[in-house]
Amino acid sequence: MNRANILFVVNLAAGSGKHRRVERLIEAKLDKQKFNPSLAYTRTKNHATDLAKNAVANNFYAVVAVGGDGTVNEAGKALVGTKTALAFLPTGSGNGLARHLKIPMRLEKAMAVINSGRIAAIDTVNINGGIYIGMAGVGLDAHIGWKFSQSGKRGFWNYIKCFWRTYPTHKPDNYEIVADGNVITRKALLVSFANGSQYGNGATIAPEADLQDGLLDVCVLKDFRFYHLPHLTYKLFNKTLHTSKYLETFRAKEITIKQNDHSAHIDGEPIHLGKEISIRVDPLSLRVIVPQ
Repeated sequence: MNRANILFVVNLAAGSGKHRRVERLIEAKLDKQKFNPSLAYTRTKNHATDLAKNAVANNFYAVVAVGGDGTVNEAGKALVGTKTALAFLPTGSGNGLARHLKIPMRLEKAMAVINSGRIAAIDTVNINGGIYIGMAGVGLDAHIGWKFSQSGKRGFWNYIKCFWRTYPTHKPDNYEIVADGNVITRKALLVSFANGSQYGNGATIAPEADLQDGLLDVCVLKDFRFYHLPHLTYKLFNKTLHTSKYLETFRAKEITIKQNDHSAHIDGEPIHLGKEISIRVDPLSLRVIVPQ
């Protein structure tokens, strides 16, 4: 029986040295009767994209993103519209897309999904000509993303620290959103374009988001009094934020948003996209390996 080629793309910056454990895990737990594994390490930004493109060119069955949402997005965008599937060994700080897809956070169990999981097709998103899979946004979360990136540290608690350095001075902005031709103007703290349901670590802004419905959940968080923050945080992690009067959610296939800033984030990674951003769903364009 011919074994399928599978590439593990390992982000050395994610997971505080978990790559050695991953190497041992591949050796001990990957089904070698099914798969012929290769291993590659990312050295620079977007290196995972180049590695995944090479895997596609060589007709690999799957690329396994070993890292967090940044690695998943870098590798995954090279697989859009191809027969090569994306799989997950989550070693990052958030792992939002993996959590949405019910990938276990324990690496041994995530490897079992690679061995015996099924292929599913999910939506991806075109944003100003680029691609993302899970989440993008403007406003508060984009500014936190910039601080998080500039801090030089990873991890959930550093993200919380960056939140507290950003939130007290962040002011709501005016946004003009055109969603499937409907013009909506809002003053908001942030606007998220959720393909998946969460930022990561269980912080779920769009619990009803569906990766296979051809639609984005556009989440508009309105300004609120400081004393509401604990309750809203609870709802964020309890998957009930969508029931708050401070969060407005609607769905659309194509969106244009105008903002006064240039900042945005894509799956938590900060980026400058300009004052006008065009977003479009590409339905069922990425194959992923998920639990049976």
